[in-house]
Amino acid sequence: MIDIFLPPVLLVIILVMIHAWFGKGVLQKGIIFTDLAIAQFAALGSAISLGYFHSEYMYILTLGFAFFSALLISFATHRKLHLEAFIGILYVFGASGIMMVLADSAEGMEHFKALLATDILFTPLSDIYFSAGVYLFLALLIWKVYPRLEGFYKDLLFFTMLAVTVTSSVQLAGVLVVFVLLVAPALVAFMQKKLPFMLFAYLYGWTFSLSAIALSYFYDLPTGYTIVFVGALSSILGVLLLSSKKEEIF
Repeated sequence: MIDIFLPPVLLVIILVMIHAWFGKGVLQKGIIFTDLAIAQFAALGSAISLGYFHSEYMYILTLGFAFFSALLISFATHRKLHLEAFIGILYVFGASGIMMVLADSAEGMEHFKALLATDILFTPLSDIYFSAGVYLFLALLIWKVYPRLEGFYKDLLFFTMLAVTVTSSVQLAGVLVVFVLLVAPALVAFMQKKLPFMLFAYLYGWTFSLSAIALSYFYDLPTGYTIVFVGALSSILGVLLLSSKKEEIF
């Protein structure tokens, strides 16, 4: 049983740690669906690799499309436009592109389902170690470089690092799992004041992720979608319970 649970447990511990920090930044910037748009572009690169190159150049295409979307969002943040609407357009562009690319593929729908949420119980340890190395490098940038930048270049580094993170995460866990791990821990952490923000985000993210893995194993449920469901449900309840009531002005 240890052999079965070790890879997914390691994976969610790592994913929650890196995504909680980005989730805090995304919520503070007020652009909630940024990661979904970048994740869809990354998934579009993956779909193009499958549909046109027989799964060759997978990482290069996935990373390239994620970088391109990050550059577009970085540029858009410094323009006078409705940013959330622009990011929404990027998202639907990526999603529709995936369906068009995979329309004639015999494995298209299965690959599309995997892009949304994968069964992380069977993630190879080698893939987890590689992504952990990537996330460690990003953590060094966050610690040493990011605080020294300002304006456009600071946003560009943020979204570029997010693109790299999402590229690895989408291949390991899927678009929806990436979204819930990025937004849910940070969202609920903002609602409470008792614990330090990042500590609460880590503990909360680990709790619902590990609970979902156990639930999926014992009840034979799809692991990725179970993480998304449990994370979303617990976050809905957590936000409603922890948030304060708005003051009504008459």
